[in-house]
Amino acid sequence: MQTLETQRLILREPKASDMEAACAFFMSDRAAGVGGPFDLGKAWRAFASEIGHWQIRGYGMWIVTRKGDDTPLGLIGPWFPADWPETEIGWTVWDTSIEGTGIATEAARAAIDHAWNVLNWDTIVSYVGIGNTRSANLAEKLGAVLDENAPQPKPDQPCWVYRHPKPEAVQ
Repeated sequence: MQTLETQRLILREPKASDMEAACAFFMSDRAAGVGGPFDLGKAWRAFASEIGHWQIRGYGMWIVTRKGDDTPLGLIGPWFPADWPETEIGWTVWDTSIEGTGIATEAARAAIDHAWNVLNWDTIVSYVGIGNTRSANLAEKLGAVLDENAPQPKPDQPCWVYRHPKPEAVQ
């Protein structure tokens, strides 16, 4: 199991006890950026796919928690389903109280660093729902730039594709 630690956070593999918080997010309006809100069945399946991604790929999006508190705040990290055109660092922030605290930025930076240096990815994008300005702002804060020519993960549901620059140290 790959766990990351930052100054304030623990990023850990999802577990069954996160299901209640995950379903609450996926069934809320906050899930609009990932195709929600979902009913209970689709919410359950969405979170189960996060756990399954770890089983199939050996990595996946981490549950973000504060050090010393295992309450799930969101999912952030590597995501590469079989039909995705490129490797992605994705994020969902479940707890509105962390908005504006830099927690999502801190977690995403750790995930991006891990993807470049441990997973040895050649490219990283973040797929952002059109109109999801909070997510677009995070991508830009992380140094990503809009790539209008990048392939879409779901051509029938266009999104903004933000490309993260590869650091010179890993070129």
